[in-house]
Amino acid sequence: MSHMLECISPIDGSVYAARPALTQEQAGHACARARSAQPAWAAVPLDARIALVRKAVALIGEQTDRMTTELAHQMGRPVRYGGEYGGFSERARYMADIAAEALAPLVVEDSAAFVRTIKREPVGVVLVVAPWNYPYMTAINTIAPALIAGNTVVLKHATQTLLVGEHLAEAFHAAGVPEDVFQNVFLDHETTSVLIADRAFDLVNFTGSVGGGRAMERAAAGTFTAVNTELGGKDPGYVRADADIDAAVAGLIDGAMFNSGQCCCGIERIYVHESIYDAFVEKAVELVRGYRLGNPLDPETTIGPMAHIRFADAVRTQIDAAIKAGATAHIETASEDDGGAYLTPQVLTGVNHQMAVMREESFGPVVGIMPVRDDEEAIALMNDSHYGLTASLWTADADAAEAIGARIHTGTVFMNRCDYLDPALCWTGCKDTGRGAGLSALGYHAVTRPKSYHLKKA
Repeated sequence: MSHMLECISPIDGSVYAARPALTQEQAGHACARARSAQPAWAAVPLDARIALVRKAVALIGEQTDRMTTELAHQMGRPVRYGGEYGGFSERARYMADIAAEALAPLVVEDSAAFVRTIKREPVGVVLVVAPWNYPYMTAINTIAPALIAGNTVVLKHATQTLLVGEHLAEAFHAAGVPEDVFQNVFLDHETTSVLIADRAFDLVNFTGSVGGGRAMERAAAGTFTAVNTELGGKDPGYVRADADIDAAVAGLIDGAMFNSGQCCCGIERIYVHESIYDAFVEKAVELVRGYRLGNPLDPETTIGPMAHIRFADAVRTQIDAAIKAGATAHIETASEDDGGAYLTPQVLTGVNHQMAVMREESFGPVVGIMPVRDDEEAIALMNDSHYGLTASLWTADADAAEAIGARIHTGTVFMNRCDYLDPALCWTGCKDTGRGAGLSALGYHAVTRPKSYHLKKA
């Protein structure tokens, strides 16, 4: 029996959208259609596949007003920020631009005696399990290169953003991508695990929680299905004594609070050189006090509700435990804070690494700030984490940033910026953040397999 998947709007707790989950039989048929369609899709010339993806991206660009409003309803991002089309299109365009070069054969020898080459072949059927926090941008990271490389794609989007997968499928089909080549499906966790265990897919790309990533790997155990994961984060920022304090405050606090802190690469802990610590904290608190918590449909709102009350409850628990352990909360509870999804953004000092708020992923609008004596202490604290996605260094010394970056256990090192995916660079992580590679030329390697040709002519 099928059951309904419901998106509960954080605006008012109402059911904003609901769709029936596929039964295991229906889901199996969808995957079988994807597998049957893959060889013909791979035979379509590369230039044609690229053109279809570009057209689909352009069609999404004609729907930005709908995107913005629906995201506010589904996951609470204020309409003033205008949706996600900028980052969505930037990533897709870049991957389209580099496709021919990234997928070109590596010619080892082409002589009268031998042709020796390594070619990239599509893996086959790719399952994309996309999250709700940046639902368009995270999905396109894999959808675009997977389709361009000749794979078929099955998209399972988060229940919190049910409508996004539908809109993506509509656009790709309207652009001319065959329906069996790109399918949006509504699946529950059990059906997803059964499909993976039955080898319905050749690659699973999962973005979400550590627990979700473990479930994917357990389902794939023994099948040899590749599982790429981008999981939790507890990303640090470090402000050296020579940093531009105003720029560091603006960048790091935005990185911590934008999207109500619901970003895998958001800043969740900040370390500041003791000589500028007080000034940094004062400016950070002043900035956060200027935020306006409220209904995301109101253009004046600068920080909306968290996507679900259970996410807000988890952040409140961390904040309350830190305060009980001696931390200081600097932001007064906003009148709009309803004890539910609407949560006051918070800056904490007097924190330490015995507190969950400095160790476990918060994924909400809270940041702890600690003073440090020097680079050595900052490096030790930044590395004192189960996670490793990004680290943000603020300094006037690029050589120092590179040297410090080499010692940080992370996937990306930023200098004087944070919370950004450069599509020309590999998006990856380490430790409990997961494994795999997205975007850049390496993003094509993730959705293809190498095949060697050793041809003796005589």
